[in-house]
Order: sequence, then structure tokens, then C-alpha cells
Amino acid sequence: MNDTAHQQYLVKLLRDVPDFPQPGIIFKDITPLLANPRAVQIVVSEIVRHFKDLRIDAVAAVEARGFILGAMIAQGLNVPFVPIRKAGKLPFHKLTEEYALEYGRAAIEMHTDALPKGARVLIHDDVLATGGTATAAGNLVNRLGAVVAGYSFVINLSFLAGEKNLRSSFLIDPHYLVKV
Repeated sequence: MNDTAHQQYLVKLLRDVPDFPQPGIIFKDITPLLANPRAVQIVVSEIVRHFKDLRIDAVAAVEARGFILGAMIAQGLNVPFVPIRKAGKLPFHKLTEEYALEYGRAAIEMHTDALPKGARVLIHDDVLATGGTATAAGNLVNRLGAVVAGYSFVINLSFLAGEKNLRSSFLIDPHYLVKV
């Protein structure tokens, strides 16, 4: 199966949920994709294949849906997995980064000992929308003295400015499997 066939296959497994989490938002639900072992294998293997030669030292993934695939991507790259959690969920010393969502504000956190200085980090999340969450995650990585080596996503909501925002903030072209 080629990249186009993979994309078409994955798109069919996405579900639109209107008016979630608030009226006017169309939520892209990946749970049907996650329920399909073949689709999960395609997602993980395609992301690992894309980043395997970029000397990644760790995969940091954003709670909650980013965790699911992020841990598998880290395993596929044979590197540590670093959780980036919603504010108030981490038990140890942490850094906090606030950011704007397309429908409000939020904050994420990372343990202060999560990454060694100079580590090359792949940041993974399920959806790239405005780029706010991804930028905040990149800021946390940088604040620990590590380097954002790449961004991976399952879905890029191309009608929002996330891809452009990441390019201008981190000079990195985000990698994604599906563009809607």
C-alpha cells in the first residue's frame, strides 16, 4: 500500500463529531482508527519510518490521545517516552506552559527531569489544529535545554493555521499522515 492508499484508508476511519467540545467545533475523532489494529500499525510504522534516520533521542507526546500512539512510536524508535500532561496531573517538579486553543485556553506540563540537555525530541500529538498545543510542547522541550527535532501528527486540519505556525515558530515542517 502506498502513501496515498494509506491516507485514503486512514481518512475512512476518522469520525466527525459536530459541536464537541462546544457548539461550532467539528471534532476529529480517531477512536475508530484506534479500534483498527491494521490502521494503528500503519500509523506507527509510517511515523517511525519517517523519523528513523533523524537521530531522535526521545518522543514526547501530548495527553491524552497523543499518548496512545506516542508510546508506540517511542518503542518503534527504541527511545524513551516522555509524557506531556494537562496541568495538575504530574506528581513531581514540573514546568508549565499556557497556550490558546481554537476554543479557549489551556496549560500543559512536563517534569523538569524528563529530558537531558541537548536531547533531540520528536513531539507527537493526534491532531494539528492551530498549533497552540504543539508550540507549547515545543516551548517546554526548549525550556529544559532539549531540541525539537520534529513534530508528528495523524491529522493536519489544513483549514487552520497550525502548519504555518509551527514552521514560523520552530522552523520545522510538521509531519502528518492525513490532511483534511
